[in-house]
Amino acid sequence: MNYRHFVANITRFSVNMAHIYNITCARAKNISTFARMKILIALLKGLSHLPLRLLYVLSDVLFVLVYYVVRYRRGVVRRNIDASFPERTTAERRGIERDFYRFFCDYIVETIKLLTISEEEIKQRMIIEGMPRLEESLEKCPFAFIYLGHYCNWEWVSSIPLWGEHGRVPSAQLYRPLKNKAFDRLFLDLRQRFGSKSISKYEALRQILKMKAEGVRSIVGFVSDQSPLPNSIHEWADFLHQDTPVFTGTERIAKKVGAAIYIADVQRVRRGYYHMRLHLVTEEPAKYPDYELTQLYMKELERMIRRQPHLWLWSHKRWKHTRESVARELAKHKA
Repeated sequence: MNYRHFVANITRFSVNMAHIYNITCARAKNISTFARMKILIALLKGLSHLPLRLLYVLSDVLFVLVYYVVRYRRGVVRRNIDASFPERTTAERRGIERDFYRFFCDYIVETIKLLTISEEEIKQRMIIEGMPRLEESLEKCPFAFIYLGHYCNWEWVSSIPLWGEHGRVPSAQLYRPLKNKAFDRLFLDLRQRFGSKSISKYEALRQILKMKAEGVRSIVGFVSDQSPLPNSIHEWADFLHQDTPVFTGTERIAKKVGAAIYIADVQRVRRGYYHMRLHLVTEEPAKYPDYELTQLYMKELERMIRRQPHLWLWSHKRWKHTRESVARELAKHKA
């Protein structure tokens, strides 16, 4: 069977799976939305048992649909890339755009694979360097906070507990709960498969203070590159040629609990293989002026993005807030 026939068969398989899902739901007239989600999740779990080499064929098909047919957030992605790389030619920026969508589809199937991937395989595909030094920090500090971004496959970073020198390292990551309860449960399951605990971003400070009071030493991952709400903006950074509001919670909580600060430098070595190097910034965050650690993180994130620009989540509306719009929004609430 040649590659073209194989892609055609995978496409038919995907269409048939969707058709089965639709027929099942249509025949059960009283089926709830939650039950529909359970059926869809069951299909995703079935897909996760396929080897990644087959899932990447599905990703190739998905790319055509997402980029050329659905055109998912094409306007947002194009505006973000154009504003971030004014020094590049139009052809270069469109190349980054297409490569981003190819990677985005890879990210989708890689995340599906996380449902059933073995410990041995994930350790081959996501190599994490620098854990011995981080474990030394945990002997001195109650926590080791890791600055992360929506860069490379951030979901696979949840395998970090497997890299402890003397067994699994206590680990946690902040997350934003999803409105759909079934999918929220799915993502909690896949993020906690290897022993990492998920903490709602809305309960981060309370939970971390509780862990400290109980003497629980832990790694905590912070994906800190999203756009904060207007009333939560305390600092701005010059990021990818744009005035950018930034999250400062990682730094502020670290100072409150005395956490060591690390930055994760992630690269995609080749399709399906990543390398994450952990860099110690400080074990004494209180000695840094306010927001200096946040600014350092944003500079390091920009450096990574410029190295492999297609691996960042360009579909996120990162620059929806300006200083002027934030001032108007805050004035409106005060009135």
